[in-house]
Amino acid sequence: MGSQQLVLCCLLLLACLPSILAQEIAGAILRVDGGHVMAETDENYVCATVDWWPHTKCDYNQCPWGYASIMNLNLSHPLLAKAVQAFTHLRVRLGGSLEDQVVYDVPSLKLPCHPFWKQSSGLFGFSRGCLHLGRWDALNHFFSQSGAIITFGINALYGRKKSKNDVWIGPWDSSNAYDFMKYTISKGYHIDSWEFGNELSGSGVAARVDAAQYGKDLIKLKRIIDELYTKSPSKPSLLAPGGFFSEKWFSQLLRVTGPGVLNGLTHHIYNLGPGNDPDLMNKILDPHHLSKISKTFDVLNKTIHEFGPWAHAWVGEAGGAYNSGGRLVSDAFIDSFWYLDQLGLAATYNTKVYCRQALIGGNYGLLNKNTFVPNPDYYSALLWNRLMGKKVLPVDNVASPYLRSYAHCAKGRAGITLLLINLSKNTSFIVKLQNTMNKDLHISNDMIFKEDSLTRGLKKTVSWVGSRASDGQLHREEYHLTPKEGHLQSQTMVLNGKPLQISEHGDIPVLEPAFVAVNSPLYISPLSISFVVFPYFDAPACKR
Repeated sequence: MGSQQLVLCCLLLLACLPSILAQEIAGAILRVDGGHVMAETDENYVCATVDWWPHTKCDYNQCPWGYASIMNLNLSHPLLAKAVQAFTHLRVRLGGSLEDQVVYDVPSLKLPCHPFWKQSSGLFGFSRGCLHLGRWDALNHFFSQSGAIITFGINALYGRKKSKNDVWIGPWDSSNAYDFMKYTISKGYHIDSWEFGNELSGSGVAARVDAAQYGKDLIKLKRIIDELYTKSPSKPSLLAPGGFFSEKWFSQLLRVTGPGVLNGLTHHIYNLGPGNDPDLMNKILDPHHLSKISKTFDVLNKTIHEFGPWAHAWVGEAGGAYNSGGRLVSDAFIDSFWYLDQLGLAATYNTKVYCRQALIGGNYGLLNKNTFVPNPDYYSALLWNRLMGKKVLPVDNVASPYLRSYAHCAKGRAGITLLLINLSKNTSFIVKLQNTMNKDLHISNDMIFKEDSLTRGLKKTVSWVGSRASDGQLHREEYHLTPKEGHLQSQTMVLNGKPLQISEHGDIPVLEPAFVAVNSPLYISPLSISFVVFPYFDAPACKR
């Protein structure tokens, strides 16, 4: 280490001393089974949505959507392209609440093609809206150039009539969707999957459709896809229902459709409550609240196993807090505790894809709706996408419930990646990793549990200074995420002590790890998140 680096270490240590000495220290043992895969995601698990909401969509005396909808998003903004391209192939779901009021401006359309406007008698207080084919062309050009994988949500209320109690009756009129899909194919646009409807399942949100009728309409849509894509080299998947899980409704849908129709069963999650909930931050940091959603994942899995084993579970939309999210919460560092825990938890239940609401727009956008600059959750999603492979490994966590842990095969390389989330406000965890295949990583108990806090703080500070491994030892790679200046509502994420900021040329910053000797202590600070890659962890399950 050079003299300048040593001085920097000392200065950082002195600055951190008060917080270091005030922290509690707890040991944690993580036992990962490198010989067994407990679940598996899709290769492109991370997904983000683009919604239909116009700029006049308001909640809690805020109008947080701006011009970020499918209809008017600035597709030429350079940061938008770079943000999507950073994922190589980002899944993007085009859909949302107004989806079932969208008509498509094909020549056969007999209705005027106009944008959404405020209308008290309309669903969610808006009129019908129309997607111009020129805009559809522009969207497809952008997503093709940026490498995105597209899911498009089809209007499932077209042709139905509203009855009492928000129930919509009658068969679906497929004519407008048929011509729209036919146009899409004629232009050579690649749609990875078509999704049918949005939040019409169970008791619905503003509107609902009976499961038996929904199933009949899905069979019809599947026949249309088979017909229109007969000569295509690849056929899109069919997803539904894009709504909140209801065991009775979902099981009936699967019974009606039977095998060979649905490829993915999509459900939505807003498990933090309304965006203006004053308890929102406390819910995010409460491990017991975060774990409640496990029941939904579990029952959905059992429903699929019993009634539709040919279909896979997708989280088709999840924004944490509904009604556009919470300002300076959903777009701040603190939200990554919820978001990354959701990605980790959903994956353990064989969820194939997890779509975040939203890529941009509302308070929960991964990108700022005005500047397109990434919010903290963008970097959380990007790190997951780059580091966490599709195979999920079992983790036995012998520690406090405030230390959340998930293990995957490392993406595109040997070894494993750990995701560690410390929800505790006062406790640092010193983690010992074991392989339950009877091969320990040989981190001695003396090294882990008997170091004083001053030595620990120094080693931690030093480990963040070096950026390359050059001493011939075996190393692991650490990505420690903290908020700027320790402020949980900061919109700047800090990686290994360095704030993540767009470069002067408008480029997404490089996400560099700290290289640490594999047998050195692994520290997780209070209210922080860490991805840790162990390239030399013996995991035969990852090689199969």
